[in-house]
Amino acid sequence: MSFIKTLILSFCLIGSFGLSAKENMNVLFIAIDDLNDWIGPMGGNPAVKTPNFDKFFANGGMSMYKAHSPSTVCGPARSAIMTGKHCYNTGVYGNDTNLKNAPKAKDLLTIPEWFSKHGYHSLSAGKIFHKHPTEKEIDHGQWAFDEHHVIKGGLGAKSKAKPANGLLDINGKQMKGKGLEFDWGPTVKNDTTQMKDYKIADWAVNQFQKRSFDKPFFMAVGFSKPHLPWFVPQKYFDMYPLDKIELPEIKENPHEKIVNEKGEFIYGKAFREDSKRWGRAEKYGVTKNALQAYMANVTFVDDCLGHLLDGLNNSPYADNTIVVLWGDHGWHLGEKKRFGKCLLWQESTRVPLMLKVPGVTPNNKRCDGVVNLIDLYPTLSELCNIPVNPKNDGRSFAKLANQPDMKWNKPTLTSWLEGNHRIYDGRYSYINWRGGDELYDHKNDPLEHNNLANNPEYAKIMAKLKALVPKHNEPESPRNTFDKKKMKELYKKQANK
Repeated sequence: MSFIKTLILSFCLIGSFGLSAKENMNVLFIAIDDLNDWIGPMGGNPAVKTPNFDKFFANGGMSMYKAHSPSTVCGPARSAIMTGKHCYNTGVYGNDTNLKNAPKAKDLLTIPEWFSKHGYHSLSAGKIFHKHPTEKEIDHGQWAFDEHHVIKGGLGAKSKAKPANGLLDINGKQMKGKGLEFDWGPTVKNDTTQMKDYKIADWAVNQFQKRSFDKPFFMAVGFSKPHLPWFVPQKYFDMYPLDKIELPEIKENPHEKIVNEKGEFIYGKAFREDSKRWGRAEKYGVTKNALQAYMANVTFVDDCLGHLLDGLNNSPYADNTIVVLWGDHGWHLGEKKRFGKCLLWQESTRVPLMLKVPGVTPNNKRCDGVVNLIDLYPTLSELCNIPVNPKNDGRSFAKLANQPDMKWNKPTLTSWLEGNHRIYDGRYSYINWRGGDELYDHKNDPLEHNNLANNPEYAKIMAKLKALVPKHNEPESPRNTFDKKKMKELYKKQANK
């Protein structure tokens, strides 16, 4: 970007209190599935190689260090992000609920629809919404875009065994059903370019370099890795020798003993189900293998990101495209003896969120403002100088683009399932799960092991945060009722198109 153009754009932003540019800028909206904070700009695990995340950070991709998701599982998180409405206001609480079947969500305009309404051309490829079966096709959220492209391809596991990693169930029997998803290993070919996520990036690069848009564009690109199963080319596994991998800090879990007012243990089935992965990995001595696989998948998606951003930077759109990158929720990798997401602890709620406004966001900058992915809808609207949807629950953080050090610590909300919430204010997190109270001081206990809920010294702090918990929760919206056999046939048909 030329100095004069940068100066003009900066003055426009400053003149509008840091909220909007003079022209409608393009948007590149990058979603990454199950990516936790194990990338360089988030500092979760310095051993993970993410040179392209680091490069983006060094070149204006500001890291929103205290970003959290509106939910800790894909479906409700993405529904909330894309509609700008919290789960408790829509009744979309789980992966089996399609927002199009939710009475309080089905008529809401999603982010791409809002941008299309205000003069943008919206297009997408990859996973942006959580997919759902319908009578005729798989609903990828294609209805929300002017163009939606289904990208074929991908490489399967090198091993023909199921699971490929040979992991048995906790009782030493052959694994079946949903447990097969906790699987990893090298792909058939050691070729990054044949992986589906890389092909999605390649599609976007072709749009940047070969297409002339007559409107500003809103382009959504969704990467599926590092979602399970963890199959990527062997070269990524080779980057992480098992003898060099260190386990996260793992303590005996006091959370299993937390009770509600009735004296009932609040962490029952939901806790045990997701902990089975940890139990299996620990029993069979493959905890480091699981970490190796996740790290390999993160570095793979880093390569996809690099290809995507290099394509943008070498195109005519480099200087007038806002780039926002986000992970839909976090992921436990041994902490609290869990491999997985869900529940409301920090490992599941904290997410990568990076924002670049060309010529405005500073290089190598970490912003400590407390933000939520639900804030993306109004933030991007303001940055692109289009009206903010008055139905949005989120709060625009556009001011932080050129004032990243300003105070920004309004508490934020994360939910999972009906009536369970977490409030986080940048220092303390309050969790109400199944009627039980938890309070953690992140300054002194960043891993959330010391529950202060019953400590009278913290009663005022807990009361203040507890008062922010929603008083009303919409009833759960209808779940998908599609026949499983038909669903499998539909997925197979879709894959062969």
